Amino acid sequence: MASPGFFLICALHSLVAIACGGLMMFYSSEVSAMKLQGSTPHDQLLIKTSDSFSGLLLVAVGFLLIMVGFVKDREFQSFFAKGCVLLHVVTAVWRFYFERKVDELADEWPRKVVGDIALAVSWILYLVYSWREKYD
Repeated sequence: MASPGFFLICALHSLVAIACGGLMMFYSSEVSAMKLQGSTPHDQLLIKTSDSFSGLLLVAVGFLLIMVGFVKDREFQSFFAKGCVLLHVVTAVWRFYFERKVDELADEWPRKVVGDIALAVSWILYLVYSWREKYD
């Protein structure tokens, strides 16, 4: 029996990924502070291309998340949720140890770490709920 919470969390994370990716691809200059502008036109083009590609990857991840949400195997759902927790925690640790050392990103890393931890907590809550559901 599959958990309905798994699809809900996948759908919410998918919505966040697709929205953020779309904003990164098409409205990066309006959304971000644009501290990383580059000193030459070539650098500026590279930064814009990198932002667009990162946004495209986020949109692809969003679509993959919505597809994974339809998987009904409870063991796969648990495995996937544990992997997502690990991914978000590793990303938060990366931001804490490395992004805070970059002057241009020094203002943004705390907000991003909180977001990463919040996303990890949503998967942890799913794991607790599914564990409780399994053993009750």
